[in-house]
Amino acid sequence: MTEFENFKCDNYNAKIMFKHTLLLIFRNFKRSKKTFFINLIGLSTGLACALLIYLWVNDELNFDKFHEKDSRLFQVMETHKDQGEIIVSESTQGPLAEAMLKDLPEIEAAVPVSTSIDIQLASTNKIIKGSGMFAGKDFFNVFSFKLIQGNKQKALSEKNGIVISENLAISLFGSARKAIGKTIDWEFIGKKRSIVSGVFSKPGDKSSLDFDFVWNYDLLIQLIPNLKGWNNEPFSTYIVLKNGTDVDRFNQKISNLLSDYQKQQSIFSLFVRPYSSAYLYGKYENGVQTGGRIEYVKTFSIIAILILVIACINFMNLATARASRRLKEVGIKKTIGATRPTLIIQFLGEAIFTAFLSLILAVIIVVMVLPFFSSLTGKQLTFNPDGKIIAITLGVTLIIGVLSGSYPAFYLSKFDPVLVLKGKLHTSISELFARKGLVIFQFAISLVLIVSVLVTSGQMDYIQSKNIGYNKSNVIQFDINDNIRQSREPFLEELKKIPGIENASTIQTSVVQNNLNSATYGISWPGKKEDDLTNFGVLTIDDGLIKMLGIHFAEGRDFSGNFGSDSTKLIFNETAIKAMGLKNPIGTTVRMWGKDMDIVGVVKDFHILSLHEAIAPLVFRYNPQQTNLILGRITAGKEKETLQSVEALYKKFSPGFVFDYKFLDDDYQALYVSEKRISTLSIYFAGLAILISCLGLFGLAAFNAEIRTKEIGIRKVLGASVNNLMVMLSKDFVKLVLVATLIAFPLAWWMMNKWLHGFVYRIEIQWWMFALAGCAAMLVALVTVSFQALKVAVANPIKSLRTE
Repeated sequence: MTEFENFKCDNYNAKIMFKHTLLLIFRNFKRSKKTFFINLIGLSTGLACALLIYLWVNDELNFDKFHEKDSRLFQVMETHKDQGEIIVSESTQGPLAEAMLKDLPEIEAAVPVSTSIDIQLASTNKIIKGSGMFAGKDFFNVFSFKLIQGNKQKALSEKNGIVISENLAISLFGSARKAIGKTIDWEFIGKKRSIVSGVFSKPGDKSSLDFDFVWNYDLLIQLIPNLKGWNNEPFSTYIVLKNGTDVDRFNQKISNLLSDYQKQQSIFSLFVRPYSSAYLYGKYENGVQTGGRIEYVKTFSIIAILILVIACINFMNLATARASRRLKEVGIKKTIGATRPTLIIQFLGEAIFTAFLSLILAVIIVVMVLPFFSSLTGKQLTFNPDGKIIAITLGVTLIIGVLSGSYPAFYLSKFDPVLVLKGKLHTSISELFARKGLVIFQFAISLVLIVSVLVTSGQMDYIQSKNIGYNKSNVIQFDINDNIRQSREPFLEELKKIPGIENASTIQTSVVQNNLNSATYGISWPGKKEDDLTNFGVLTIDDGLIKMLGIHFAEGRDFSGNFGSDSTKLIFNETAIKAMGLKNPIGTTVRMWGKDMDIVGVVKDFHILSLHEAIAPLVFRYNPQQTNLILGRITAGKEKETLQSVEALYKKFSPGFVFDYKFLDDDYQALYVSEKRISTLSIYFAGLAILISCLGLFGLAAFNAEIRTKEIGIRKVLGASVNNLMVMLSKDFVKLVLVATLIAFPLAWWMMNKWLHGFVYRIEIQWWMFALAGCAAMLVALVTVSFQALKVAVANPIKSLRTE
């Protein structure tokens, strides 16, 4: 026979073998429908969870990385020592970017960027509120926000220019093209007019810089000249380093850079961090980067792997449970000439085929639930498989199929056919321990997840219920425009007369903050040490604000017109007084921003930052002319009619302006968006892990019932009751769950204790959380096992004993 004929013959035999294997697979699936569908559901659910988590993790890892100069784009950070601890801040001085670009040859470009502000923009016949910021003229060269109209080199070169988003351009002018050259009116320290010099396309939710428009930095300096000085830090500074720059050496070079510009700044040090790393690695403790959102990425990556492992374990246990039914099949096949490799291929083929069927079902599940999952995560996730995702998914599925089917394949194919056909085959102790160990592993994972859910939910409840030192309920806030600013007192008087408005006042920035929007080192007091760098948060308010928010006084009084001008008076919180070391603060004269001021009151501590942060030293200053927000408390139950009246009053004083308000409580809830989403996701994934674990337990229960069928039949003939048999079949699984708790609880405590330490104010992990998790796992296990135990216990013993 020629070589070609041999090849044709081998190819023909391979086709016949493949068809035969497929036929056997379908016959075995048809014969064991229940096991097949349990495997399919378990694997598809596990794969779907892993795919969804992969989409979320991939989105997190690529956040802020779309900028063309990402590898060379850095943010300048500032550090200083405060009470022995190194404090890291993103806030830098206004002129820093220009100075660094001028004096450091390693820098290719540098831009200052202000904090974001909400402003109403008006075109000829439309008014829209948006969020904008001031930035250096090279902003669009440093960052890769795509300009669809205008020139990125010149878009911010003029002080009266404004670059707006495509959505804003369409809303105001009908299209991006029509917007160029048009004028936009807006108010910020007086009425202003800007000319649209560019239109950019927003990158969706892939950027930490989220804005609708941007003005030239020089315009802000013109409006507020003192921001040009080295004593204020209202900006973030971003730089692009030239190719080949050694970042470590550059950090050493700029460490004491501020002392070159102003001697008083020698107490501050600078360093740079990669811009795109801030999102995932934004947490610092004592000057050292200690993590951030990357911890959530790692946690959910591990959860995805564990859920897949649980699904694989289910497959192994269920396949093993079927082994007793297929022993004679294996014995007969080996007797008539089937080799062990042939049997291995058959069983692995079944596992791989099931895995790929599960993958198809998993993809369908992902497509169906992705909109819901996107809303849970607050992301615009899409499932558009590219070559990389397809290769990874197919490879992982193949590995899952091989791993899931390897144990039963090698386990069944090794049997001696003589022993199999004589019924003398016995399960080894090591095999029993392996299966039980896998179930223990499954339930240990489930128990860790249950405890995690209980702890995170407890912390979220604590956040909602904790007394934060003021009453945030039913307080609305809205911007003060120039029309209202000119008639502030009459507006407030009429506002307070509206039925349903209990009180109203004004403040410069929201009392709820992600960080101290306004802060200063520029306060000195009797006995202050030269190296004391206490940073005070500053809240500029009108009288009545403290009372309206329900903030309590420890001593002293509130601001009031009854005492004449309070513009030279200050009110501190208790933490500030402790930091200053003042024994009798009322009446003490301190110096703030070069001006002598008297302390007239001390308020009890309250939270303006999230519970992740300790209460900071805080000072209230009285200056109604510099307030930008009106706050009003609405009577509960009268929100709708009261808001309608407030809107009518607003439009009376500001015709043509849009009444845009929000509740103070919404600002507070926004501080914990990430934690709430993580908590919700944990609940869903914990539930799925438990569900998949129950399938594994069901598999072991089925296997246990299979090998003890005759024993159960004999016991029933000898008078054993159904209850006795159920207890006998269930007690082993209770032991497995108990062992799982011994493994899971220490691990869960360690993990959640570490997570809670991210909050300065937190709950304590309670014993009942572990008790509840253990009882829940035990109940789920008993329900799962009891179903199978009851089925075997009530079966007719004659069927199991007829062969004896």
